[in-house]
Amino acid sequence: MFDNLDPVLHSQLRLAVMSLLMGLEEAEFVYLKEKTNATSGNLSVQLDKLVQAKYIKIKKSFKGKYPVTKATITTKGERAFNEYVQALKSYIK
Repeated sequence: MFDNLDPVLHSQLRLAVMSLLMGLEEAEFVYLKEKTNATSGNLSVQLDKLVQAKYIKIKKSFKGKYPVTKATITTKGERAFNEYVQALKSYIK
């Protein structure tokens, strides 16, 4: 029935992350964690799945002594998100 819904995006946390990234150039891990109310471990796992699908890119760096992880949506991710939204809209009609 829901064959045209991307299984990578059909997860509450992954969809929330993608929704946030659609409106941002990039987002820090801490920001995504706060906005989604996810645990660090669960968010890390879900970000890895989005990276594997090539929907986001992760960049790790340091701010002083502290590690910083930033996520950026890819062109493929933007396309997949837009297609997912269109598929959802088709069920509303």
